Amino acid sequence: MSAAESWLEETRSAWLYAQLAKIEPERRVAELFAALGAEASKQALAWAEHAARAGAALPTFQPAARERLTIALARRLGPRRVKPMLAALKVRGLSAYDVVVPGHAMPMRIEDVGGRHKGFGGGNLRAAIFGANDGLVSNTSLILGVIGANSSTSATITAGIAGLLAGALSMAAGEYISVRSQRELFEHQIELERQELAEYPEAEAAELALIYQARGLPEAEAKSLATRLTADPKIGLDVLAREELGLNPDDLGSPWGAAGFSFASFTVGALVPLIPFFAGGQLPTAGYVGAALAAVGLFGTGASLSLFTGRSAIGGGARMLSIGAGAGALTWLIGTLFGAAVG
Repeated sequence: MSAAESWLEETRSAWLYAQLAKIEPERRVAELFAALGAEASKQALAWAEHAARAGAALPTFQPAARERLTIALARRLGPRRVKPMLAALKVRGLSAYDVVVPGHAMPMRIEDVGGRHKGFGGGNLRAAIFGANDGLVSNTSLILGVIGANSSTSATITAGIAGLLAGALSMAAGEYISVRSQRELFEHQIELERQELAEYPEAEAAELALIYQARGLPEAEAKSLATRLTADPKIGLDVLAREELGLNPDDLGSPWGAAGFSFASFTVGALVPLIPFFAGGQLPTAGYVGAALAAVGLFGTGASLSLFTGRSAIGGGARMLSIGAGAGALTWLIGTLFGAAVG
């Protein structure tokens, strides 16, 4: 970025921090935002001097609509509730909301940074589990709705195959867009952090120290830890991405992988209620056998989630089964009423 662009970026950050410091209800976090705003203002001044020496004119700063909307929502709901929007605006220090408590020591190595904040599984695993679940629920419900409307066996099979293809393609497209958008955000934020770490490493270490102080570490220890972690550019970038931006570089999943897993798992799930029809079954028996198979699949999907949530497998399976059963029964009822109305 040019000096003028860097000045604009730091000025925008200073404005955001000033607004957040005014509305943040937690004093320690408000003080952190104020301190980060002061650091951003210092950097803006340094870039302004750099631009002046280069003879470059500075643009006029006006907060964009996205910044104004985010601050308005933060004022209304609280900054904690709009953290994803703040992260997209590259607001640092969001990890300060994670207070250090007994039994949860501050990280002393890169391996410890962000270790307590990992979710279950990766993007592909999430896409596979929920894709299979959606395939089971949506296609079984569709088939039951068609059965309720007193359609023929051939019409039911056609509707089931159409639902399978439409749902699988829709799920794959949705996962691709979701993961691609998230990856672009992560890459953009991390690249900006890389540039800033290369331009002024001392300032980045100072900002990281402020975050650790806000999380309860004494000032001297916070500064020592921040300096040690940012000494190596590679490690420093990883730490800054996690602690300043709340991003995990390990979560940069593949859009195509997520789309492929989603498509395949939805297809498998949607095929389950169609198995009796492919085996030569006829209505209504084939439809109800397919629903029973889907029920087994739903219970299994719900139970498998307990491996990642730590909750009861039976409880998880029963919950997933009850949700699917409710959706299927409601669709069957609507199909029955519709079939009676048009028949």
